[in-house]
Amino acid sequence: MAGQGRLEGIFTPNMVPLDSQGNVNEPELRRYVDWMIDGGVHGLYPNGSTSEFTRFTPDERRRIIEITVDQTAGRVPILAGAAEANVRETLRACEHYAGLGVRAVAIVSPYYYRLSPDNVYAYFREIGRHTPVDVTLYNIPMFASPIDLATIQRLSEECERIVAIKDSSGDLPQMMRMIEAVRPNRPDFSFLTGWDPVLMPMMLVGCDGGTNASSGVVPELTRKLYDETKAGRLDEARRLQYAVCRLFDAMLYTVDFPEGVRVGVELRGFRMGQSRQPLAEKQVAAMAGLRETLRGLLAEEGLLGDSRAGGAPPDVASLDPLELGRIVTGVLAVLQERGILQTADR
Repeated sequence: MAGQGRLEGIFTPNMVPLDSQGNVNEPELRRYVDWMIDGGVHGLYPNGSTSEFTRFTPDERRRIIEITVDQTAGRVPILAGAAEANVRETLRACEHYAGLGVRAVAIVSPYYYRLSPDNVYAYFREIGRHTPVDVTLYNIPMFASPIDLATIQRLSEECERIVAIKDSSGDLPQMMRMIEAVRPNRPDFSFLTGWDPVLMPMMLVGCDGGTNASSGVVPELTRKLYDETKAGRLDEARRLQYAVCRLFDAMLYTVDFPEGVRVGVELRGFRMGQSRQPLAEKQVAAMAGLRETLRGLLAEEGLLGDSRAGGAPPDVASLDPLELGRIVTGVLAVLQERGILQTADR
């Protein structure tokens, strides 16, 4: 039922490790779940954008939640991504995840088709009236139809099961407007930011926490940022926010999302496998450069060589031969393009 308490803290939208065949690597996912919880995150958010939910089948998405619930064993609440391609399938996912005991589900606006605000409202109203589990609205305008302020306010007033919003716009004034419009009538309603560089300022205006991709790479740093902000130790919180911002910017803007996050998680000692999205040679080369950038940023915070992750990041000798070949080919292509490497005449 609704009313289990407000969603608060850092919920990690974690990536899913893949094996050499491109399948879900269950042992590595379980190890990763333990590590994030040990790192201090308040909850987990599988099947979100960082989890590449659109690149898995519906059965795989359900299995990912099942593994996460089982491995978590009640230690932290789970916010399960339940967005499917239509209302019927989304409600089926809600029913399945409710049976597993998740705290709530997160549902993005309809994607592919751009909908009017009235139809975004109708979509979530239908879900809100029939879901057996609490729902978090997921506003990510870069990928899906935006959820405007009037729609959020109407849904919060009409649907008790809609208990929170995750907003990934990074728009601070908009967050303030949402809190001011909704909280007087729904004090239990949670506001979470999905944009890592503004976690501290969002919290200072009343946000309850975040669903932050960086917490899947630096859970201890993101948790400390939350704690310092919450306690009013703003000098240290500001320093940590700048550190998180540098990491986030490097992971988000150097390569296509979420490949930068994959590189970061690997540097913490996990074997994430190769993305199901085929990568261009330039992207592979950029990922090699990003790896060195992130290595330096993690070293600044003393976060390299963390034994809790089960060892150091994989070295070249441990890479899959095909992956290694792609990296080498990508680097050579960029060097040749820049005139640094000349092709020898044969």
